Amino acid sequence: MSEPNIQEVVKEKYGAAAKQVAEGKTACCGGGGSLSGCDPITRNLYGEAEKGSLPADAVAASLGCGNPTALAKLQAGEVVLDLGSGGGIDVLLSAKRVGPTGKAYGLDMTDEMLALARENQRKADVQNVEFLKGTIENIPLPGNSVDVIISNCVINLSGDKDRVLREAFRVLKPGGRFAISDVLVRGEVPPEIRKSMELWVGCIAGALEEYEYRDKLFRAGFEAIDIEPTRVYKSSEARDFLAAAGLDPDKVAPLIDGKFISAFVRAQKPNARGSVVGPSCCAPTCCN
Repeated sequence: MSEPNIQEVVKEKYGAAAKQVAEGKTACCGGGGSLSGCDPITRNLYGEAEKGSLPADAVAASLGCGNPTALAKLQAGEVVLDLGSGGGIDVLLSAKRVGPTGKAYGLDMTDEMLALARENQRKADVQNVEFLKGTIENIPLPGNSVDVIISNCVINLSGDKDRVLREAFRVLKPGGRFAISDVLVRGEVPPEIRKSMELWVGCIAGALEEYEYRDKLFRAGFEAIDIEPTRVYKSSEARDFLAAAGLDPDKVAPLIDGKFISAFVRAQKPNARGSVVGPSCCAPTCCN
């Protein structure tokens, strides 16, 4: 399926998820009606203190696979950009960490999510935040303007991940940090998983293989690339998710057991122009 079609499906489903929250429900991956389909990925990501400091709707709209704000080591005064900011939970947490001298941008293409995020910002009374409308393939910010890029289980939804990573590299300042949570895959994935748009929207089918992710980051210009697994998903956790996508859990689940992981992906834009070679690079292009 082409990139525009993928974007339209993602926009539709995440718009539905935002409407769920507006109706007082908890959002689910892909905009489904219950938590059973996405709970294995989205549960237990934030501490009680973090959740308690935010509007309930920001927590209810969280559809991530990690907590990048806790792992990115944000510093006071930094400018942070969240790619695919959804209901705004990671943007609001980032804004608190960078303080009044810093700024946190959230980028989302879904009108419903942007409206929800801006309302959450109002409720949280956070001033150093700005939510932007746009796609992660075309970031509406100038080059060399951001200290840190975060993202929470969104880049895997893009049909053009190379372009996303090039855009991330462009807007980062020299020495800027790329620090995201995402779903990755280890080994071969059954074709029926890749073909299912419901699973793509649910953060699984678009997942890159671990070394492919490293290679794409390397080709975009990043250095100091590191992938740290934070959770390995078992097939037993995905049975409801697979069934909701119209797949036979008994046939598919054994084929994906342990192959999907949540990971924290780190990289850095070089301080100066030049080749990107370092001891932490394990992309095929620089390890063979």
